[in-house]
Amino acid sequence: MKKKSNEKETAVSDDVQIELFSTPEGVKAIKSPVRVKILSMLREGDLSFDEIVKHSGRAKSTVSSHLKLMAKEGIISSRVDPNDARKKIFFIQSEYIGKLHRQQLQEDISAYIQRYIASENDPFEFFRLIFHTLRISLLNQGVDIDPILYEAGLKVGEALYVKVKDPDMTNFLGNIAAFWETHSLGFVEVKDLQPITIGVQDCFECSGLPYLGRPACAFDSGILESLFSLYNQKEVKVTETECYALGDKQCRFVIE
Repeated sequence: MKKKSNEKETAVSDDVQIELFSTPEGVKAIKSPVRVKILSMLREGDLSFDEIVKHSGRAKSTVSSHLKLMAKEGIISSRVDPNDARKKIFFIQSEYIGKLHRQQLQEDISAYIQRYIASENDPFEFFRLIFHTLRISLLNQGVDIDPILYEAGLKVGEALYVKVKDPDMTNFLGNIAAFWETHSLGFVEVKDLQPITIGVQDCFECSGLPYLGRPACAFDSGILESLFSLYNQKEVKVTETECYALGDKQCRFVIE
């Protein structure tokens, strides 16, 4: 009987829930069961430290440690309790994106690898496989590399600008589309000019990824933000409104 109990505990622990929160520093993946529980309570409403301790069933020192770490990461914040200046009220200051399950991610990775190994001989596709597998595996461990990919995209955009720049917006957009296609990054189509909206089919960064529940093209977003900021000679914001990782049939970027 004891052996069965241990097997059950292992099965449960394998299916770890990972919650995603968007902060000014990037998307944070939370996999600690304690933090997941605390954040779940805070999504229902602001709570005092004592209330969090009571409902989480954890020691004060444990709760305090997790609250400090999440505050440092920009996920939560606190304010003085209006009824007692010695106490704090905690609240979520980041944006809740959604949740993933580690077991499902592991199954998706296995299926993804088998699909490409069995059907593709293209070296580029194998590189895409490595890139995507590494990215999902890191996310599976609670490591978010989107901020790194975004910063890398900004640097690539700066270097790329000299190759695609043109005073005419139509030519500029055409040069970007040509570069994307030539380097197998995807097929770019301009959807609108007010604001500039770009659709990307067969996106290198995320096409073929399992469902993640959030946009996954941090690298492309960084490139586009850099390109259009340099073109407009002022900072612009790039928002990915559609993505293969969201279950969409293309990626779509709005530049404002």
